[in-house]
Amino acid sequence: MKIVVDAYGGDNAPREIVAGAVNALSSGEGFSVILTGRSDEINALLREFGYDGSRAEVVEAPDIITNDMAPVEAVRKMKESSLVKGFYVLNSDPDAKGYVSAGSTGAVLTAATLLVKRKPGVIRAALAPVLPTVKGGRVVMVDCGANSECKPEMLYNFAVAGSDMAKQSLGIRNPRIGLLSNGTEDKKGTDLTRGAFSLIKADETLNFVGNMEAREILSGDYDVVVSDGFSGNIALKALEGTALAFMTLLKEGILNGGLRAKLGYLLLKPVLKSLKKTMDYNAYGGAVMLGLEKVVVKAHGSSKAKSVSAAILQAVSLAEASGK
Repeated sequence: MKIVVDAYGGDNAPREIVAGAVNALSSGEGFSVILTGRSDEINALLREFGYDGSRAEVVEAPDIITNDMAPVEAVRKMKESSLVKGFYVLNSDPDAKGYVSAGSTGAVLTAATLLVKRKPGVIRAALAPVLPTVKGGRVVMVDCGANSECKPEMLYNFAVAGSDMAKQSLGIRNPRIGLLSNGTEDKKGTDLTRGAFSLIKADETLNFVGNMEAREILSGDYDVVVSDGFSGNIALKALEGTALAFMTLLKEGILNGGLRAKLGYLLLKPVLKSLKKTMDYNAYGGAVMLGLEKVVVKAHGSSKAKSVSAAILQAVSLAEASGK
């Protein structure tokens, strides 16, 4: 099995991307990587990291798509970019089962939509990150930004795809599905969520537990959260911002709280360290594009080696689970 990696996608490319690929290869067996980008620089980094290249192939792609480019135009015109070339390699190599990029979200979504086939019955592919929960488990969130405008049938598709992912990658036999809304009552929400509610509830193969609120996303009471991409993206970024704000206030409180605060920190240090590890999204990889024939993982734009490695191993695991 081969995993294609866009070596020039993201804020820390190519060094952290190549380092992440090397780390992934060192951590797992049974797969190799294809790195797309400027081959001279990638090979130099492989040598610097002491990797012999036995499980790493490099494909020349001199151009780079940046975040400030119009996604559709960039994908259509920059076929020699590391991002787009990676998708062509994914399609042309039968052993290539997955693709990982930390590049422009819009460009990755556009290229995946245009160049990778959707599964039968899927209306639109959706972005689905795996998030940690306060109970130590994980939750799949679908959609977090691929489809800003949705129809009820699309949210039903997201529920089916999210449930399948939770079964395959998280090992959950009967995933609990919640529909993101502005209240837990059955009739709450917009025409979109009410229509989706009826469709999801009607499918007896799904373990649909009803509407849920955004504050419950990380509660551990749900295995799959279904949303349109607009609301899901806002909810996800609100979670990230709240976590960052909390950590900032905590640090300021310790630094400015005097001796008692510093002693309290020392006593709580093991608990805080464990909490940080549990809630570290970097350990869970990236957002998976559900509904495609091949695995596509969109890593965070600021990803460093640790999260790139996790995203590659995530792609390997999903490809193995799909049996393709």
